[in-house]
Amino acid sequence: MGADLEQRLVDLETRLAFQEHALAELSDALAAAREEAARTALALHRVLEELQQTRATLAAHPYTPDPSQEPPPPHY
Repeated sequence: MGADLEQRLVDLETRLAFQEHALAELSDALAAAREEAARTALALHRVLEELQQTRATLAAHPYTPDPSQEPPPPHY
């Protein structure tokens, strides 16, 4: 094998190793992003459930303050 051909083979192997490493890093980053998106979706789902429960509670028991407990208007 000639020196030129051997150098080309070394270059190709180096490039392949770099690409494999980059692909592994991208795969890890994608997996982390998917996990974060799943956690965010779960948190949003929980917040929406809490909001629905709060709305249902307020609809069932609306807050109506006792007028006698209100302070007098400032002009009195």
